Amino acid sequence: METQETDNEPIKEKPIIDETEAIPRAENLLLPLEELLAAGLHIGTRIKTVDMERYIFRVRPDGLFILNIGDTNEKIRVSARFMARFDPARVLSVSSRLYGKTPVEKFAEVTKTSQVTGRFMPGLISNPLQPRHAEPQIVLVTDPRADYQAIKEASSVGIPVIALCDTDNVFSGVDLVIPVNNKGRRALAVVYWLLARQVLRERGELPQDGTIPQTVDDFETKLAAMPMARASGGEP
Repeated sequence: METQETDNEPIKEKPIIDETEAIPRAENLLLPLEELLAAGLHIGTRIKTVDMERYIFRVRPDGLFILNIGDTNEKIRVSARFMARFDPARVLSVSSRLYGKTPVEKFAEVTKTSQVTGRFMPGLISNPLQPRHAEPQIVLVTDPRADYQAIKEASSVGIPVIALCDTDNVFSGVDLVIPVNNKGRRALAVVYWLLARQVLRERGELPQDGTIPQTVDDFETKLAAMPMARASGGEP
């Protein structure tokens, strides 16, 4: 059963150290470093898996593992380049988590791809008799743990899987990893906004320095849209 998780946004208290001094230098960032840090893309959890160890830069004094933002940036580029090779209608993005709902829906809208949010119905990919049967050529998931059913079905029929992976994730069934905070609302909005823009650039629908009319705010799940009983707590 999925555990309740907190919104891994940057801690609002006075930082223990200057984060900009604790991040390895990275070139050709898709957004200014300060914006990536403000969104908390680098903020992991207090759990580190063997799979994710290679993407972890350090551990903070408060126990949170910090991801290498340069790796995140590079994997967004690689993933967008890969997705751009496929027919948009055959690209499926998935999020069982509420905080991933709006980012995934906006990503699909901007890139004209397919999406599934909320519960992933068993057999959606693997069972041709399923009423909503989908035949993607590539699947993008928001969290390997929450979206395990989608990964399992895609893997069973040889469909490659791209996954946003936090420090507590494992890579079983995942072909391409984007190391990033996959629990924070703002972090998810930024990473899906970057992916959408980069996919269009890779398709040639935008110049390499072009951008999209939608803002990061447009990609962010709003608390007002969440169930009132859960708006003040962690993500369902």
